[in-house]
Amino acid sequence: MAVPQNRVTKSRRNMRRSHDALVASNPSDCPNCGELKRPHHVCGACGHYDAREVVSTATEVDLDEDAA
Repeated sequence: MAVPQNRVTKSRRNMRRSHDALVASNPSDCPNCGELKRPHHVCGACGHYDAREVVSTATEVDLDEDAA
């Protein structure tokens, strides 16, 4: 079983943890609808990516009564 031979000081422990901090996201405006979206991701509001529609939104899909 691994047991540390020497105690890790607070300074060394905190220096190791200095890279573990969370980074704030960098949202940008969607050029189609203006909602905030993550960079390099499809817009969740309108389904557009790079000025073209990639995913159709739920309001545009028509389901038949028999299929549901």
